[in-house]
Amino acid sequence: MNIIPQLRQALVSVISTLAEVVPAELINLEVKLNIEKRDQFGDVSCNVGLLLAKKMQLSPREVAQRVKVTIEARQDYPWTLLEKIEIAGPGFLNFYFKPEVWLQGMQELLTSPKNLFGLQKNEKPLAYHLEFVSANPTGPVHLGGGRGGIIGDVIARVLKFLGHRVHTEYYINDAGNQIKLLGQSFKARCFEALGVAFTFPEGGYAGDYLMPVAAICVKEHGKALLEKSDDFFEMYAKDALLKVIKQDLGDYGVHFDTWFSEKSLHDDGSVFAAIKQLQDKGLAYEKDGALWFKATEFGDDKDRVLRRSNGEMTYIAADVAYHKNKFDRGFDRLVDILGQDHHGYVKRLQSTMEALGYPSAHLDIIVYQLVSLKENDELVRMSKRAGTFTKLSDVVETVGKDVARYFYLNRRAEAHLEFDLGVALKRSDENPVFYLQYALVRASSLLAKAKEEQALLGFVVEANTLHEHALVGDDELVVYKKILGLYDVLRAVGENYQTHLLACYAYELAMVFHAYYTKNKIIDRENIAQTKGRLVLVNLFKDTLGLCLQLLGVEQPERM
Repeated sequence: MNIIPQLRQALVSVISTLAEVVPAELINLEVKLNIEKRDQFGDVSCNVGLLLAKKMQLSPREVAQRVKVTIEARQDYPWTLLEKIEIAGPGFLNFYFKPEVWLQGMQELLTSPKNLFGLQKNEKPLAYHLEFVSANPTGPVHLGGGRGGIIGDVIARVLKFLGHRVHTEYYINDAGNQIKLLGQSFKARCFEALGVAFTFPEGGYAGDYLMPVAAICVKEHGKALLEKSDDFFEMYAKDALLKVIKQDLGDYGVHFDTWFSEKSLHDDGSVFAAIKQLQDKGLAYEKDGALWFKATEFGDDKDRVLRRSNGEMTYIAADVAYHKNKFDRGFDRLVDILGQDHHGYVKRLQSTMEALGYPSAHLDIIVYQLVSLKENDELVRMSKRAGTFTKLSDVVETVGKDVARYFYLNRRAEAHLEFDLGVALKRSDENPVFYLQYALVRASSLLAKAKEEQALLGFVVEANTLHEHALVGDDELVVYKKILGLYDVLRAVGENYQTHLLACYAYELAMVFHAYYTKNKIIDRENIAQTKGRLVLVNLFKDTLGLCLQLLGVEQPERM
């Protein structure tokens, strides 16, 4: 009996009874339940007052008071499990449970391993399409692209764990002027390698990363390159850099089910067909020789150009065709993970989908903020075209895959992230990845030691034979409560895509276990009953943290 999901569901139901104050569309707002370590904040606290104050036009404490009164008038489950509710601070509700609640929850958790950590798979799984990274194939993945990669990868892992069907995709921007500019930049590098006079294109890609590609190309084709078309240089450079991108992302632990070409949408007529559909609906018009989409009719701040006056299609035209393609493939939910330079795309894309008759509410767009690299207390400047950017592969090679992945999740996507190389390189508790993995190794070592000494201890150290010996004293309760909190964390990631919550939870879980280990002797030959109970807790902690690391894509070492 994991009280957390049941309490949240009941709380949302209580909010719905206040419908004359809270509009129906607010009922599914994110209601956060925090399992508290300190008794003065109850067993669970909730931010409902702060969440609804503005919408209800009341102070947070007044909102909390209304919810509290409504709950206290109820005599049904799970409210019968409460001892009391208190209002705290600016509008928090603190819930205090009867003592037997956590014990019952732990008993069920320990005896039902198939219902791992109180999580139940979705009875009606959805088909998710996740598109992320999707950097232009004009250079290696840079530092900032790594953030989109880890966010998308962890969301995919969590959704799969929750029972959904997930398809991941990289959208290759291989059409348009940036590919032409790449081709001209690469052509210049090839001519340079041949010792032939050349003019580097204005605004071209000046990074050194094109030089080794040019050297290989020259070795393969020699002076025959002087007769090659511009299309040849465009395709050769694009394909070579895509290979680099795939390798870099693979080393980072990110893999895609498909790599989708933007150029294919132009070649097979999909872009033209999607634009014609908008025209047939009367949602596109000609002005100043260009073709415009009536985006303002769908809440956008201005109409958008689909085809320029010179006949070239814009990015939005291809995006319309691409997202139509996704929905037509039968996905229930589309999730785009884009960098901060795409902030204006959110309403733009949703309006085009609505215009074509697709549910815009089924298109979720996550816009993550910039990443800056800090080294020796100084920020490293990045520019792809100037060739001064830091590659994702440089970061992974320097700090390792596990550290790179975790550090990108240190803050919520909407906040700027500072990647501190100094902390990332430390092999101490200051490095959160070291801290997490050491907690796992510590638990594994305790279980291994117990198995080595099981003859002396007088019992077989197997988790499934020890469940009935579980202890739920005050110290154990702190760890058990934290374990039960995983349900709400994964639910939040699955619904709202806040991947940083899982990274923070894993660290807090490790912190709680380290404190428990420091305070309590786990293996004690003088107290076998206590040893059995504490080994149950250690084993459950190990499985829980192991699951977190698996979902984060971080290795689970056996020793350090």
